[in-house]
Order: sequence, then C-alpha cells, then structure tokens
Amino acid sequence: MLFYTVLFTPLLGIILFSFIRRARWAVSINLLVSTVNFIAMIVWLVRWQTTPSFFILHAHEQLYLDALGLIGWTLTTFIGMTTALFSYGYMLQNLKERRITLKRLQLYHLFYQSFIFSLLIAFSANNIGLLWVAIEGATLATVLLVSLYRTPEAVEAAWKYFIICIVGIALALFGTILVYFAAQTSLDPSHAILWHSLAAQAKTLNPSIMILAFVFLFVGYGTKVGLVPFHFWLPDAYSESPGPVAALLSGLLLNVALYALLRFQILTNLSLHNGLANQLMIIFGLLSFVFASFTLHHQQNIKRMFSYSSIEHVGVMTFAFGIGNTIAILSGLFYLIIHALIKSAIFTTVGNVMHLTHTQKIEKIRGILKLNPWVGWLLIAALFAIAGAPPFGLFIGEIGIFLATLQTYPYLAIILGVGFLIVFAALLRYMQSMTLGNPEKVSAPSIAKINLVPAGLHLLIVLILGLYMPPFFMQILKQASSLFTGQ
Repeated sequence: MLFYTVLFTPLLGIILFSFIRRARWAVSINLLVSTVNFIAMIVWLVRWQTTPSFFILHAHEQLYLDALGLIGWTLTTFIGMTTALFSYGYMLQNLKERRITLKRLQLYHLFYQSFIFSLLIAFSANNIGLLWVAIEGATLATVLLVSLYRTPEAVEAAWKYFIICIVGIALALFGTILVYFAAQTSLDPSHAILWHSLAAQAKTLNPSIMILAFVFLFVGYGTKVGLVPFHFWLPDAYSESPGPVAALLSGLLLNVALYALLRFQILTNLSLHNGLANQLMIIFGLLSFVFASFTLHHQQNIKRMFSYSSIEHVGVMTFAFGIGNTIAILSGLFYLIIHALIKSAIFTTVGNVMHLTHTQKIEKIRGILKLNPWVGWLLIAALFAIAGAPPFGLFIGEIGIFLATLQTYPYLAIILGVGFLIVFAALLRYMQSMTLGNPEKVSAPSIAKINLVPAGLHLLIVLILGLYMPPFFMQILKQASSLFTGQ
C-alpha cells in the first residue's frame, strides 16, 4: 500500500490541477502534494531500514524496486518537494510580473506533477518498455515546462530539446526492442522484457544482438544524459527555462536518463563479459568531462555556465561507472546523489540572484554580497560545493573516483586530476566576479521574493554527508553497487 501511495500521489496532483483555477490554491496544492509524497517516502525508507535486503515486485511484475531505484525515488520526492517550496513564491512573482498567465501557471503545476510521476514510474519500472515510456513522458513534460515563458528564445530552446531528445529516445526504443529480441530464445516472451528476469538469465542472451542493442541504447539515453557530442540541447534548455524547471532538469532529469543507461550497462556486462559497455562509458564520460571543463571558462550567461557544469559532472559519473570496480561504483553513486542536491540548490540560488540583479549575464552580476549577504554567502557555498571543495560531499566522491582511476587506469587519473583543477579555477573566478565588488545600480527586490530555505537545506545535507556517512545510507549504496556485479 505504501508503495502505491508514493507512486500515485503525483497522479492525484495531476487530477487536481485539471480543475484548480486560483493561483494561490495552485502553488499551495503543488507544495502540499509534493510534501505528502516525500513524507510517504520517508516512511518507506524507515521500512527499508528494518528489512534492508529486499527488493519488491508489484503490478504483475511490471514494477520493481531495489536499492538503485530507491535512490532515484528518494531524490525525486525530496527535490520535488524543495523545488515546489521554491517555486511557490517564484511562480507567483512571475504571474505578478506578467511573464506567465494564470492558464500557464495551471499548466506549469500540471506538468510539474506529471514529470515527478513519470520519474517515479521510470525508477520503479521492471518492464524495460515501460521504462522507455516513462522517460519519454518526462521528456514531453519538461519540453512544455522549458517553453513556459513563450519567448522566441524559450520556444527555440524547447524545440531543440524536443527534436534532439526525440531522436535519441527513438534510438533507445530500437535498442530496447533489440534486447527483447536477444532474449527470445532463452526466456519466455512474457519475461523477456522484464529487467529482473533478463539480469538473472543475462548469460543466455544473444551476444551479437546485445552488442548492437547497447550501442543504440548508449546513444539514445546518452543524448538524454547530455554526454558530448549529444549535449547541444542542454545549455539552451537550462538558460531559457524558469528557475525551478532548471533545478528539476539538473537535479532529476539527468539522473533518470543515467539510471536507464546504468540498467542496460549492468545487463550488457552480465551478458557479454567483454568490457564493451564500460569502455564506451569511459571514453564518452572522459570526453564530456574534458570538453565541459574547458568550455566553462568561456561562458557569459550564468545558467549556461552551470549547464556546462552539469555536462562536466555527468561526464565524471559516466566515467566512474565505466571504471567498474567497487570503489568507482560506490563513489559514482555517492557523486550522483550529491550532484543532484547541489545542482538543484544552485539553480534555486540563481533564481534568487536573478531577482536581485534582473539579469543572467555574468558580467552584470556584481556585488551580490552587498545586495543581499544571505544570497551572496549561499552562492559562495554552492560554488565551493559544486567545485568539489572540502568539506562538502562532492569532494569525497571525487577523491574516490580519482583513487579508483589511479588503481585501474593511472594515466587517465592524471587527466582527471588536471580537469578537476581547471574546473575549480573557473568556478572560483566566477564566484569572485559575481559576489565581490560594487553591484550594478538596480532596484533591489523585496525580501519576500527571496527564498533561501531549499538551497540552504540541500547544502546542509551535502555538508553533513561530507563529514559523516550514516550506516543506513552506506548500506543503500552497497546494495545498489552489488547490482553491477550480479551478486
């Protein structure tokens, strides 16, 4: 019962937003639905802690939840709640400034909950076809959220996002069909599309077809992840979308695409034992990391700058999972969680910065510490956190990935270390220019427009995880990492 409570609470929100016509009711119910969803998830985690070795099947084996899916569910419900809290005042202010209409506000909340519902389905889908459908649903919901302002730039960014990702998701569909075809000779047709059955019988899958399938799946879901050279949609989508939408894209959308890729990496490795999946992830992960590290130094728009930061971090995670040893996988999972928390905090903070400065141009963002010390210090903390500075949690993830690389591919560890320094230098330069000095002469907004709670809460969690790792948290990571070895 609790499983379905978490899963279908956003669906209740979708139904409610089909009838709500008042702005205050809409933002309040969006926050209420998201909060109830997270509370149900907390209860679920308490249950998991008492029986920590389970995985569950539901809906005639179409739905499945293990430790890897549990990580996705927890991040989705938590970030969904904190972003809803931030969007409460943010969207009302947008309505007041007439950047959106009441109708668009209603659609925003409807697609907000549709996106959360699609992610929960994706993270709990045992049917690999259902996984594809859920990710496609998340794509369609976010396309409409990206274009919410209906400016020419926003519409262009949404179309670019839609066209590139729809091609990618079509390739992923073809790869999914090939996986089903590879299992036809060894599995009952009703189980040949179920992930837990495929993983259990992975050694019997047709290897030639699995090689071809993973190539299509890698390109398809890699487009959604934002790996270079499939990343072109990402900077435009981030820069033209509202602040809460950018927080959802960076904190959740990239994670679900990477989650799908990891599921098929696990399946391919168990089937082939030739390292193909790992090699592709190492190559394209490192390529994305290096490309984004240098591109960070040449950005003029604060949202585009952080979008390239997302590409850099996704590259690091993909690279870590490609390394494939226990330390790399544990560090990669930890890195995934920490990055989602920090990046969603960053885009809510950027929303506050834009309220203060009325611009996205980095050259015009000056003296945030003087305009609003709370926002300024929060931006400094967020930049140090995303740069991987101690004692924030990302530093632990980077150290783990670096040591795992040093153990397996020593020469690649040099590239990784230099890249980390290049990224740190870029973010430190941006931090100095935006927070120090004298601000542009603009009329500062009222404090009511500023919401520091979501970003502050995220960064506090990231700081705590950098100093102390709770035993149950480590237990989840270990169980999730055991899936990669088929244990």
